[in-house]
Amino acid sequence: MKLNLKRPLAFFDLETTGVNVAADRIVEISILKAMPDGTEDVKTLRINPGMPIPLESSLVHGIYDEDIKHEPTFKQVGEELARFLDDCDLAGYNSNRFDIPVLMEEFLRNGIDFEIDNRHFVDVQNIFHQMEQRTLKAAYQFYCGKDIVNAHSAEADIKATYEVLMAQIEKYENVDWEDKKGQVSKPVQNNIEALHKFTNLNKPVDFAARMVYNEDGVEVINFGKHKGRSVEEVFQSEPSYYNWMLNGDFPLYTKRCLEKIWNRMNAKKEQLRNEKQASNNVIKASPANTTKVKEEVKPINNDMLDQLKMKFGK
Repeated sequence: MKLNLKRPLAFFDLETTGVNVAADRIVEISILKAMPDGTEDVKTLRINPGMPIPLESSLVHGIYDEDIKHEPTFKQVGEELARFLDDCDLAGYNSNRFDIPVLMEEFLRNGIDFEIDNRHFVDVQNIFHQMEQRTLKAAYQFYCGKDIVNAHSAEADIKATYEVLMAQIEKYENVDWEDKKGQVSKPVQNNIEALHKFTNLNKPVDFAARMVYNEDGVEVINFGKHKGRSVEEVFQSEPSYYNWMLNGDFPLYTKRCLEKIWNRMNAKKEQLRNEKQASNNVIKASPANTTKVKEEVKPINNDMLDQLKMKFGK
């Protein structure tokens, strides 16, 4: 089968120095760009992370410091990657929680412009976990009847992920699914927007899900003492909380989302102040007030002139 695409869908997988989104770095990225016409374009790059790769990470993906010491840094290849991913929706396995946040951190850390606001994100793991509850290796075996050759190689993993998604669509396209509220739908479709919605059910504002959208589409805090409260409400009542998050150990993309909400909130305040000031100015300049002023100013008469002559002796 062929994916029904309106624009390219880029499947990508990262090998990294670790699993801390805010602190760890990419050592390998592999991208399979599926085009609307059915063609594919694959790009794989190894990257010098600028820090030692912990042994426990090297044992998983097989990439050691010696392997990447002469490779370019992310700063050197970031613009190339941004161009390759231009106008692409993004897909991967556990990509919403790890690969996309890590990639965004690298772009932001190196000052490379890469906007994601108008993209769709398809996390194949979320479809799998919500429909079958398995891992990528099991997913590949379950849906495709194959074993991954050279598992934990980024390129092998994204090719398997691509095949799994197409097999999932074939298997579930007309299958009913019941959500936690008992509503039944057929969410798995050969449609990227539909898959985006199904694989982002918790509606995160930022990829770390420190903030999520509630049922009314309002950003709410998703952790700690303010969990469930509107972000703007928290910032209004406790402005120091914004500074704490902005200076805390949170991913850069989370901080960018915070800044957008903070700036939007202050813009609304400024607009209300301007509207109030304009309203006050209209009241002051109204005809009723002008008439009142005119009525209070009495014309000069002879009695007033006589009083002035007596006062000043003229």
